[in-house]
Amino acid sequence: MNLPATQTELWDDFIDEIKCSIPRQSFLTWFGPMRLTAINNGELTVQVPSQFYYDWIEEHYSEYINSALDKTFGDGFKLSYSILERGTREVLKLGPAKSPYVAGQKPPKDSHLNSRYTFDNFIEGDSNSFAKAGALAVAEAPGKTRFNPMVIFGGVGLGKTHLIQAIGNFAVQNKTSRRAIYASSEKFTFDFITSVRENKTTDFSNLYRSTDILLVDDVQFLEGKERTQMEFFHTFNTLYNAGKQVVLTMDCPPSELKRTEARLISRYQCGLVVDIQPPDYETRVAILQKRADEDSLFLGEDVIETIAANITSNVRELEGALIRLMAHASITGQDIDIFITKRLLRDVLKSKFSKVSVERIQEAVSEWVDIPSDLLRGNSRKKEIARARQISMYLCDELTNLTLKSIGSHFGNRDHSTVIHAVTVAKKTLADNDNLRREVMEIRRKLETSF
Repeated sequence: MNLPATQTELWDDFIDEIKCSIPRQSFLTWFGPMRLTAINNGELTVQVPSQFYYDWIEEHYSEYINSALDKTFGDGFKLSYSILERGTREVLKLGPAKSPYVAGQKPPKDSHLNSRYTFDNFIEGDSNSFAKAGALAVAEAPGKTRFNPMVIFGGVGLGKTHLIQAIGNFAVQNKTSRRAIYASSEKFTFDFITSVRENKTTDFSNLYRSTDILLVDDVQFLEGKERTQMEFFHTFNTLYNAGKQVVLTMDCPPSELKRTEARLISRYQCGLVVDIQPPDYETRVAILQKRADEDSLFLGEDVIETIAANITSNVRELEGALIRLMAHASITGQDIDIFITKRLLRDVLKSKFSKVSVERIQEAVSEWVDIPSDLLRGNSRKKEIARARQISMYLCDELTNLTLKSIGSHFGNRDHSTVIHAVTVAKKTLADNDNLRREVMEIRRKLETSF
């Protein structure tokens, strides 16, 4: 579509404003595929690859977009989206994004709650069931249970933030509480310092001490900040003594906080203290299935099982892996199969397989085709042996951290170009032969779970 020069210039100015505001990789991923289609009647219309892109941009970058619109076009200018449906010439027009996760009253803006975080989309497993049960009890009767304060501790990316914000969202939606405020420890500290600098400490106290539920994330970062700790202590006491609910998260048990005042630690420990552990395999599978369903991304069982088996540390890494797959599917229109998954998540998954040796791969393949493993390292060009050798090299490339040259040295000192050819042929063969692909995936699964 040819646009007037002035429109193109305005678009360039708009997109430059966003480029200056977010990380380069984020800009390339989410705004690179965006295309301008029209500017008229106070509206900027752009085309994005899919509904997923639209939802993600609206949720994560609407603030930057609105700021760029104001600076480039002036107040009142709006952005609308369109999607060209694949295989047709039909354009789907989209209005303002609406969160699919909130069925009731949305939290007030000054609560700083993210409406995506609810109990309904929190995946429960053995690693977090007690924490969720406690959080739900608090949300149903904030300040009226013995779970006050409630402290949730655990490692990075395990769902602590999700759970404490779910408490606030539930309470607001179900009107068990009049008001809830969520803040990271960083925001609490920043707000306090700003109030001191601007002589507005009364406003600060009124904000944080007038809520029914105070949710503070990562309170370990208050360590060493004496004045902020003192203010937090008085805020805590005011709310606690008024029968209001306090919910906190931290990365360790309260007793292990080294530079926190003893009186604060004592307050943290006087209610319910629960931990969240890394999710087990079944929970990881459920998380992946749930998130993929929410974003209308079809993933085969082999894809989900491979990700779940090898990304084990936290939920955030699992969701990060899914985002890569969804972005690829949106841009290319390709279905996500195991081969695409392994290529896109190579840096995440490959390190997990470093314990798989070339010798073990050769043994597994030779058992599968019922030939001696030394034939894989030899020069025979018989069809079944050549194919087994190609499959072996393919698996070595996928499951080890070895260079192509090093892989070749384990197959009769073949050079890297021979390995490249073998891997390319193997991938094409597997893509064209469903039965063979299933058999090779079974070999792979056994190798992946053998250590």
